[in-house]
Order: sequence, then structure tokens, then C-alpha cells
Amino acid sequence: MAASTNNTTRERILINDGWKFYKYNLIVEADSLIYDIRPEVRDERDDRPADERPTEAAKVAGGSNVLKPWILPTGNAFIKDPAKRHTRPEGNPGGNFPFVQTGFNDGTWESVTLPHDWAVKGPFYKGWNTEIGGGMGRLPVHGVAWYRRKLDIPAADAGKSVFLDVDGAMSYAMVWLNGQLVGGWPNGYTSWRVDLTPYLKPGGQNQLAIRVDNPPSSSRWYPGGGIYRNVWLTKTNAVHVGHWGTFVTTRDVSKTAATVDLKVTVANDAATDSNVEVSTEIYKLDGAGKKAGKAIARINPATAAIKTKGSETIASSVTIANPKLWGPPPTQTPNRYVAVTTVTAQGKPVDVYETPFGIRDLRFDGEKGIFVNGERVYIQGVNQHHDLGALGAAFNVRAAERQLEMLRDMGCNAIRMAHNPPAPELLELTDRMGFLVVNEQFDDWELKKTPLDFHLIFPDWHEQDLRALIRRDRNNPSVIMWSFGNEVGEQYTDEEGAKVARRLHAIVKEEDSTRPTTVSMNYAKPHMPLPAVVDVISLNYQGEGIRDAPAYAGLKGIRTSPLYPAFHEKFPDKVILSSENAAAISSRGEYMFPVTDGISSPVKDGLGGDPKSLQVSSYELYSVDFGSSADKVFGSLEKHPYVAGGFVWSGWDYLGEPTPYYLARSSYFGIIDLAGFKKDRFYLYQAHWRPDFPMAHILPHWNWPNRVGQVTPVHVLTSGDEAELFLNGKSLGRKKKQQYEYRLRWNEVQYAPGELKVVAYKNGKKWAENSVKTTGEAQKLQLAADRATIQADGEDLSFVTVRVTDKNGLMVPNAKNALHFSIEGPGELVATDNGDAANLVPFPSHDRDAFNGLCLVIVRGKPGQKGTITVRAESAGLEAGTVTVKTVDAK
Repeated sequence: MAASTNNTTRERILINDGWKFYKYNLIVEADSLIYDIRPEVRDERDDRPADERPTEAAKVAGGSNVLKPWILPTGNAFIKDPAKRHTRPEGNPGGNFPFVQTGFNDGTWESVTLPHDWAVKGPFYKGWNTEIGGGMGRLPVHGVAWYRRKLDIPAADAGKSVFLDVDGAMSYAMVWLNGQLVGGWPNGYTSWRVDLTPYLKPGGQNQLAIRVDNPPSSSRWYPGGGIYRNVWLTKTNAVHVGHWGTFVTTRDVSKTAATVDLKVTVANDAATDSNVEVSTEIYKLDGAGKKAGKAIARINPATAAIKTKGSETIASSVTIANPKLWGPPPTQTPNRYVAVTTVTAQGKPVDVYETPFGIRDLRFDGEKGIFVNGERVYIQGVNQHHDLGALGAAFNVRAAERQLEMLRDMGCNAIRMAHNPPAPELLELTDRMGFLVVNEQFDDWELKKTPLDFHLIFPDWHEQDLRALIRRDRNNPSVIMWSFGNEVGEQYTDEEGAKVARRLHAIVKEEDSTRPTTVSMNYAKPHMPLPAVVDVISLNYQGEGIRDAPAYAGLKGIRTSPLYPAFHEKFPDKVILSSENAAAISSRGEYMFPVTDGISSPVKDGLGGDPKSLQVSSYELYSVDFGSSADKVFGSLEKHPYVAGGFVWSGWDYLGEPTPYYLARSSYFGIIDLAGFKKDRFYLYQAHWRPDFPMAHILPHWNWPNRVGQVTPVHVLTSGDEAELFLNGKSLGRKKKQQYEYRLRWNEVQYAPGELKVVAYKNGKKWAENSVKTTGEAQKLQLAADRATIQADGEDLSFVTVRVTDKNGLMVPNAKNALHFSIEGPGELVATDNGDAANLVPFPSHDRDAFNGLCLVIVRGKPGQKGTITVRAESAGLEAGTVTVKTVDAK
């Protein structure tokens, strides 16, 4: 993402405030300004298995009263063949509609600040046969809505080019300015730009209106609704660096030198041809992303003649001595640079454009895996959906940073963006923090997974969507791979599907030949044509085997034996990744008996799952039907050392897709629950991924008054290689991990209240200790903020954890007390959550039950108001708790 430091040449203005919002109560009441005709939805079920085969798209007749012909030209800059670009028809659809008119009175509309997710406040739909079911998160994401905002454009901007940059709007967005239809973009995940210049009136107020239309039956997870990412107003001179117009690559990278290649595309919107000079200085960036010191390199100026309404790309290079390389911690440092490009015309600077980048060398080896700067980096990754739990899809930098911080603490070093482009700010975080990223576009191509998903626009927009993703993100050093499909239906269509894959692969290579391509496959086999298309073999669950273990016998669906060897034999030179693995499920703090004897089992009623409470056992041995436990995945990867690592499904719980209990609101897949509380599985991964970090963790909790004398298995998760367990001071034996064993199990422990203690050892030496105790009754509430000081900018957040404790301060692990929250001072309580997937209390509520001893309160400071915020938690019969958070001037 580029930003200017010189307002005389380029301005990039965040316009997230001052919006008015209106949503029709019912879709049938909405206006007729539709993008295109949609097929009739005859089957609205969204509880299909995640690995069900996609189906043919429904055929619909084209409509004459649709706005699609006026929207398609917005993507022309991303269509390579000029003959395939779209010509805007005559006319101005919607020009007479009141909402787009300057004089329309929107005073009764809701005032909102972007990013805005209209659905997250709820309420949740409950039960079966609801408008939006469990698959899409039971929240009112569907519908048609309008956003309006006035733009003050000074007279001095006459002659400038002015653009509206939208980082994401869900979905089918269409833009009017001063009553004129400007353009739009249907894909809700793509970032896009429209040119406002022809419709502006410099020297006064201009009326901006944006219509969004989010269909039901359009997603397999919670998509959010509305303009849920940042919106910018970009002003440039007529001659300027084009949209996402720089591309930095590095080669011949070593500790002593690296060559930086820079391509700059300069656009000329002026009425006359222009001769330009392009020069670039390179600076180091500090940890906060600010320029540090003087320029460390300069690229010699280059000239070009640019015809009116045309563009030219200027390529140049420079060698940097002793470069600071970008690489993933803990063994490397994510150093970054910025290229500051100045465009000069007629002897005057007309544009300054900044391109952050990193210098790093990537190498992919089919036998040894992935190398960053010569070091083999084993992928310890997770998949992440785009929502932020109780905040919904509205992007927030601090919430995303918190997610990444916790994942890093677990030992995670890589993120797969499932299954769509992320907010640009998320990639800024992965750049700064040093995560490796698989950046992905398309959960479906021409075949559909849900009746109204993006297969409807794929034929018209796949090239534009894919090129837009790559041009936006190609300078982010954290991005190491482009994925252009996830479990697409074309896996099943042999050569026909491979033909689509080849077309997409070619587009990626035209945009960026420096990174490999991939497609995540849960069905395609080595002998099929589709795997041969991509550079990296990405397998979803197939490496470990799907429904192949005895515990999974008799289950319906895809059945596959472990396929790492077959793929490696067929493609020995290609890196293999486990792009989705595990799909293990659990509810934090819930433990059910009996416990399976094996290392991996599907959830069944009475074995790992309770269909009445909608909870899954946290013994962390259970998975969905097509998945596996973490233990099984660890063993499978270890037995196939040529596999470069993998990505767990999933890092955090997310809204929607509540397998196996459709009546819930959110997934059970996360290693961390929706509120950000660690499940026991977190410690299983930490023990395996951070073998040098001394830790031990005991499960379950030790509050079982109804199980005295009954067998209550105890498991220990530790980075040590052996451990001794004690119950009330008496040794229950010392156990040593065997090969392909990732936890220690004491299966015959008889419950007695008191203390469980474990002492872990490594190489015969004491390594770590942990204990759990039987607690007293719940007596008080303890509050702790993740950060005691936040910025008073209306965006920064403090996440407050509420613990229900006994008189000794021990968390009561089965407490489900009803809590009430209040707040004083210059802040607001944004949302509450407890991590319970079955809890359907709306997120903005100030009343929520604790779930197994914990609850979360999300607090935000009011813009421009410094002071002290006090958060208070109360519960009948318990001692109330408070915590303070200071707000300070925004940086």
C-alpha cells in the first residue's frame, strides 16, 4: 500500500467518518438498481458438508434493466486484451433515484463510521429454516443498503485526477457521484478504484452515494455486510504513478549485496502528451514503518514520453550493499525498506509515491521444502477467515494484531488467507511481524458451492479480480505464494477444469513471475491434469488421508488414503504443502466422558459431542468427519519429511460454518476461541512448534464433584520428552513420549478433589511444571486489560478479560455466571463475548454469561477524548471487579 508524504503532489485522504447509512428492512422492498439478474434459489440449506462436491451453475436469462454494462468498465485496467475491455453504454441508470441526488435529505439515516459491518450487531437468527442459518453465522448479512457522504473538493483541485479507493465492500458495490453513475465492483473481497474526476464539481460539496447488495445463500461462512474496510480519496496531478503502479523485486540476494529491480507505471490523464522523468530513493524503515535516516540508495533518473490518456512503465535497478534482509522470526528479522519515487514533468515534481518492500530470497525445493534467505523454514501455519469475532468483518488493525500476536506466541510462522484477499493493513502487519503468507483468491470458479456465491461473477470478473489482488499485494514481502483456488469444483471436471486453472495460472505469471502458484485440492489426485498446472502442490486433508482411519469407517463423503507419497512420486520437484489439515474441533473448557482410546476420532453423540448443549469435548482428540486430530497430523507430517509443513484449519474460531452443530453461530475449529481465549489445543501446538520453550499443560480442569472415584483421564501437553504426574502429592507414574507421540496420557486416573501437578523433563533434566487445583465456589470477578493505555482515536482497542474466581483467586473452570458490564469515562463498550459457539446473545450486549470461567469485553476510546476509562463487571452474589484503561492522544 502506498502513501504520499508530499501533499503538493499527491493526497491520500481517509474518508471513514461522516457517512449516513440506510438499509431496507426487507429485500423485496429494495430498489430495482440491481447489478444483474440472479438465479432463483430453490434450496436455501447452508448446512451442507464442507467437502461436498460443488455443482453446475444455474442458467439465467440476461436482464435488460440491469446496471452490469455500466459497472464492467471499472475493471478495464485489469483486462490485458484491449479487445475484451468493456465500453460504457450511453445513459445514466439510477440518476433520478432520490438517494443519489445532492438535495436528498438523509438526516434520518443512521450515522456510521467506516469500516462498518451492518450485520454484526445482530440479532442472531435462532433455530432451523431461518433467513440466514448457521453456515453464514446466523446474523443479518443479507440485504440492500446505501451509504452517503459529502465530499468537499476545493477549487484548487480543478485539473487534478481524483479517485475513490475502496478496500472492500460486501458486495456488488455501485457508486454514484452528484447523481452520475461512476462504476463499481461486485466481488466483496477485492480492493478497487473508481475515477471520480469526470463527475466532480471542484469548489464545493459533492454528493457520494454507494449502494451495496449482499445476497443470502452467497457464502459458506460469515461474509459481513457493508463497507467493511477503509475508503480513501486519492488526489493526484494529471500525470502520476498509476493505480498500484510500482513493482519491486529483488535478486542476487546475499548478506553482502542485493539487486533491487523497480518498475514504475506512470499514467497521463492530461489532454496533451507529457515527457516525464522518474527517480527513486530508497530508505530503511524502522519497526514502526517510518523512514529511518538518509537514503541508502538512489536509482538513476529515467525518462519517458507518455501519450495523452496513456501510460508507460519505466524499469530500473540498483544494487544495495550489505542489505538488511526480510525474514521470519525467531531466526530472522523482518527488515523493510521503502522506495520513494518522484515523477517530474516540465521540470516540476508532479507525484511522489512510496512503496514499502523487503529484500529476501525465496527458494522452493521439492525434497527439502521452502528456503528464505538460504534457511529452510518449516511452515507452521494456520488458516484464517476474515472476521474478527465479536467485531464482525469490520476490519480493525489492533484486533488483527492481537490475533497474530497470540498465534506467534504459539509458534505459528505462516498464515493462509482463506479464501480471499485480506485487508491491506493485515498484510502490513504480517510484513512487520514476519509471518509468511499464502495469499488467496477464489473459493469457487465456474461451479457453485452456494446458489448465489461468486461463481455468478467469475466468468466476467476472474481476470480483473486476480490481477487486482496481485498488483495490490505484490510488494508485500510476507506474501510468498499466490493461490488462485480452494477446493474448487473443477477438480472433478478433468481436462475442462485444468483448462480454467491454466488460464488463471497464466494471469498470475503475467503479473508476478517471482512467486509460485498453487491451488488447494481436497479431491484432485496425482494422475489428474489439474495438479500439473500449479507450481506448488497444496493438499487439503488428503496428505493425512480423509475418512481412512478405522474410527472414521462408514462415514459418507470423500474417502482418501494418505497421498503425500503418491504426489511426491508424481511431482518430485514440486514443494508439497498441507494447505488445510486437522479440522479438529472443540469447545474451550468442555470435557466429556468417556474419552476415545485412539489419537483421532470423529465427533459422535456421546463420544466427544453433546447435541443438546452444542458443545464438543476439549480433550482435543476429535475432528469433523473429513478431518484429523492434531496428533495424527503431526505424525503424518513427521513421517513425510519432504512435505514443507502445513496450515491448520483453523487458527481462530470464526463466525459461520458451525460444524458439527448447525444451530450454533460460529465454528469449533479454532485453536483459539472466538473471544481470543486459548483452547487446550493451543498448548498442544505450542509444545510441538516451540520445542525449546519450557512449558507443560494439564487437561482437564479438576472440578468434578460428581465424578469422585470415577476414571477421569489426564493428559499432559509439554515440550519436554517425559513427565511425572502427581495427584495430591502421590506419584501416578512417569511417562516418556514415544516416537510419533505428542501428548502424555494417564488414562486410569480416578478423580479425587485436590491438586494435579506435573513435572516435565527434557533430556533427563527438569524442564517445566504445571498444576491444576480444585477450586472453591465462585466468589469474585477479576478484570485484566491486554493493554492499559490506548489511543483516543476511535479505532484502538483494549481487550478486557473477565475471570470468575474463588476466594483464593483461582479461576472457577466451570463457572457460567450471568455478568453485567458498565463503563465510565471517555470510552465505549464495543462488544462482549465468551467464546461459546452456541451463545446467541448479540455482541453489543452488556449482559453475558461467563463461559467456563471467562468472558471478554472490548473497549474503545472516544476520538479526541483523553482520560481514564473504568470498566466494571458485576454478577449476583459475587464481588464486582473493575479495571481502568487510559486513553492518550493519537499518534
